[in-house]
Amino acid sequence: MEAFPMSTKKIRIALAGLGFGAEFIPIYLAHPNAEIAAICQRNPDKLKEIGDRYGIAKRYTSYEEMLKDPTIDAVHINTPIPDHGRQSIAALKAGKHVACTVPMATSIAECEEIVKLVKATGLRYMMMETVVYAREFLFVKEMYDKGELGRLQFLQASHQQDMEGWPGYWPGLPPMYYATHCVGPMLALTQADAEYVSCFGSGRIAEDMIPIYNSPFAVETAHIKFHKSDVSARIIRSLFDTARQYRESIDVYGSKKSFEWPLVEGEEPVIHTAKKPEPEIPAKVKVPDFAHRLPKEIQRFTTKGVYGEGEDHLSFTQGGGHGGSHPHLANEFIQALVAGREPFPNARQSANWTCTGILAHESAMAGGEIRKLPAFTLPG
Repeated sequence: MEAFPMSTKKIRIALAGLGFGAEFIPIYLAHPNAEIAAICQRNPDKLKEIGDRYGIAKRYTSYEEMLKDPTIDAVHINTPIPDHGRQSIAALKAGKHVACTVPMATSIAECEEIVKLVKATGLRYMMMETVVYAREFLFVKEMYDKGELGRLQFLQASHQQDMEGWPGYWPGLPPMYYATHCVGPMLALTQADAEYVSCFGSGRIAEDMIPIYNSPFAVETAHIKFHKSDVSARIIRSLFDTARQYRESIDVYGSKKSFEWPLVEGEEPVIHTAKKPEPEIPAKVKVPDFAHRLPKEIQRFTTKGVYGEGEDHLSFTQGGGHGGSHPHLANEFIQALVAGREPFPNARQSANWTCTGILAHESAMAGGEIRKLPAFTLPG
């Protein structure tokens, strides 16, 4: 059983955005060190529905008005991608800690401002990247930390998803603009940072979507060079007009053992062990759950479908439950605030992961030219 601070401190958190964001309400309500101080949703009917369901009294239709509430310690942002940077900046300026769903922002300038504000204020920021708290990643991370993989040689990740029919800003979105599900686990495994990236675009999406972001590519593939390391990683992203079952995958290649994600949802991953007779090298493995790392009050939330039959958000059901990551994410943020420490990933790391995707798309548009990560995303 993992040890947790024997603290009675309660972090008063507000949730902005109640689509995907509503998935976290039962977790915060059950967490021993959290209270939900308020919820925010532009649609008053949705706000009333969620507020009544969970008995949350304080409700806002205006994000700006909510930030004026002095009883709120932290804001968990689950709004549309184009709002992330602006709303994170506003919350930090209002004196609130911030947890924000991915990506951190849509521009390097917004990422830099968030990093600067965190340094200036001493507030905490965490990008809520699901994959680095998914059971599959935690399993590989545990293997790496125990030395079972041997010397790390190469990593790759893919996130392929059919976003046809998704509303708002999604149509035509450049694949690498939403790359943190791939970038995050590659860098989180060794707590590394991206130093530079080169990316190629491939194929072509429907003509009516291309002008939305001036981006034609159906698939973008990038190579990432790690900072002060001999390791690199490859990531593959697609969102439209590419036949593929939903897949968020990580493959990790070591000198002793390697881990490969299954090709089809529901199958088991494979461990390859070096120096065995050829037929014995691969072996399927069942990845365990890591609920034991959580306070007992929220351990049940690692299981898919815990929010009620038919109530899960599309990103949860289509993504296979995000690997049970939601309670781990909430717990990391809350425990970091209780202990007064940096969460993982913190603001700088979140900026490095997010800017890698932004620069990867720039590279693809420039025919694969190398793009270096800005200094504010690197340590030191």
